[in-house]
Amino acid sequence: MTSSSSDNQQQELRQLLQKPFASSSQPPTQIPRSVDSSPVVSPEQHDPYQPQRQPLSIDDNLPTNICTEEQLASLPDVCLSGNKNRPLRHVNEQGDVSTYALRPMYYSVIFILLVELLERFSFYGVNYTQTSFLTGAYNEDWNADMTAIGASSYVSISTAVAYSMPFVGAFLADNVLGDYWSILFGNICFYIPGLMLILLSTVPYLLGDTFNKKALSIGLLGLWPMGTGIVKSIVNVFGAKQFHPLLQSSLIESYYVSFYMCINIGALVGGIVVPVVAQYDVTLAYTYPMAMLCIGVLLFLLGTPRYVRQPPAGDFFASVKRKIAGLTPRFGKKKFLPLDDANDSPTIPLTTIFKISALIIPFNIAYSQMATTFIVQGTVMEKGFGIIDASTMNNADAVSVLLFGHLVGSHLYPALARRNIKIPTTYKFAIGSILGALAIGWALFIEYLIHSTYHSTGAKVSILWQSLAYVLIGAGEIFAVSAAYEIAFTSSAPETKAIASALNLFCVGGIPSVLCIFLYNACRAWFKTSRGTTSIHNVEDYATAQVYKYFLVLFVIALLGIVINLLPSVKNFVISIEEQAIEMIKTPVMKKRPKRTYLAQSSSGTDYSPTSTSDEESPLLRAKRHQAYLKYGSGPVLYKSGSMRAGPSLGHDDDAQRSKKKKVLKKSQVGKLYRITTSAASRPNVVMTPEGKPMKAGNLAGGAKRGHFRQESM
Repeated sequence: MTSSSSDNQQQELRQLLQKPFASSSQPPTQIPRSVDSSPVVSPEQHDPYQPQRQPLSIDDNLPTNICTEEQLASLPDVCLSGNKNRPLRHVNEQGDVSTYALRPMYYSVIFILLVELLERFSFYGVNYTQTSFLTGAYNEDWNADMTAIGASSYVSISTAVAYSMPFVGAFLADNVLGDYWSILFGNICFYIPGLMLILLSTVPYLLGDTFNKKALSIGLLGLWPMGTGIVKSIVNVFGAKQFHPLLQSSLIESYYVSFYMCINIGALVGGIVVPVVAQYDVTLAYTYPMAMLCIGVLLFLLGTPRYVRQPPAGDFFASVKRKIAGLTPRFGKKKFLPLDDANDSPTIPLTTIFKISALIIPFNIAYSQMATTFIVQGTVMEKGFGIIDASTMNNADAVSVLLFGHLVGSHLYPALARRNIKIPTTYKFAIGSILGALAIGWALFIEYLIHSTYHSTGAKVSILWQSLAYVLIGAGEIFAVSAAYEIAFTSSAPETKAIASALNLFCVGGIPSVLCIFLYNACRAWFKTSRGTTSIHNVEDYATAQVYKYFLVLFVIALLGIVINLLPSVKNFVISIEEQAIEMIKTPVMKKRPKRTYLAQSSSGTDYSPTSTSDEESPLLRAKRHQAYLKYGSGPVLYKSGSMRAGPSLGHDDDAQRSKKKKVLKKSQVGKLYRITTSAASRPNVVMTPEGKPMKAGNLAGGAKRGHFRQESM
């Protein structure tokens, strides 16, 4: 964009944002066409969608759950687009105008939720059956003929690739293609071709006279996990971006609840249908994931005209380099500063977020066993009710997540919040590790049952005994994994949230899977049967192996995770990072700059002193100035049950009332964002703080000398 066009855009935005709040004798300002080319309704049409001039009262509250026509009457003109289908308006950091629907959940988000549900059906349908498919449990005549160690290693490599690719997805979405095109790119170029190769490899003699391991490897270790990794890191963020970042911020919490439910519904249905059908026809079973994913992509395309689609944000590499070093990004000549340091602007480095996410690696090593050694153990057990096999048992985990997610998120955490108690993050990690250790301990008990029953009667043990292990793992996810997702989101800067989320996913699935590969090979001797091979196909082979020793190693690793997360030094470190993140959210301030005074009478159409620079008056810069705060504060960030936080921490009584505050947005905050302050006419001797808050001029004397200003509550 040239300098001339940029100046014209800023001048147009300045006139747009200032005129509606000028003298009441002036007519409403015509709202121009937005970047998404939404039609504009004439100002003469009086309906709730049309901008109407309203005085801005600092004492009034503006809801953050705008979803009805009646609520539109409470909005300032600058927040309205005049479009009946998408009446809400927002200007981003680059000055691009976007419009939003009143009910995005039904207008556009429903397509994204259906895509996620069908994609998870496809992913878990294949993931839960990989080990059995590779070892020949479904078809003894046409399979990859892998040993238990080989199949487990294959699954772990595939999982590691899937949880490493979110870095690529974050890069594509934030800097190259944008969210929308990145989702299509991941599905069409990787996900669907990968599933197609896996499906074709199950058809006897289609890809050769013998089983084509090369084609299977390309699909199972390359295209399929790459596709799911790219899509996984983008689709949830794209759904959240369909909500207005200010006026619908509290609705985002409900979206994430619905999104999480779709994940587990898809996993549950896919985890039941595909394994059951695979027992009779593995080719037909793998046709379902392929068909469901194709339907999901078609549904996603159908919603294209309704999506809020924003261009890529900017320079990925420069942003990551700054964040690794702990530096704050600059917007033009300005930058956000914490109150305790007006000259430097350190933020939480990505390396610190990695250290915190790494605390759940011991639990996730136990979690990784559900698709590997738990399957190996289950294949030599008696099917439950004649149809429930080892792959189907994974659904006990999905049911556990849904059940404990509801109990913990809707009952336990709110009950603790009413008593002003929050479980420290490291204690959540420790609880998850305890539950993971109990799951491995239960697997050891099943080992005892298998060996003792076989040596005494030669019979098999029912696979239903495994249920408790899956339930314990699912309960552990609610505490450990959800807390890790949350701290990665809340502690990262706005422009690095995608890369921070990818880093956390790498600790959830990438690193644990790689470590499991090393463990399998280091413990290979314990998987050998009396025949001298690691191929375990029946209970006799399993009874002569020593797999229980491998579970003992896993149990020790889980205990190590408990001990580390209970260390006071680790707890204090994580608490200090959380407190730093809260302060960055609560107190974004700017470098010291000239005071800006209100004018009781202004003939220029604005309430600011003419000594203010045009740079300060730019609506584009004003929007940028508050954007970081708005991004941090516009979602389920710190004290909402959807993000698995209950409220203030134990021992922090001074924060006790924080979670009880009404979730509304001050109209004055909208005024600060767009520099609209017509109410200043009744408040003489008032100046603007650098963060845009009016206060008495005398209160600035001390703060100005220190490079920051003391805030005064409104």
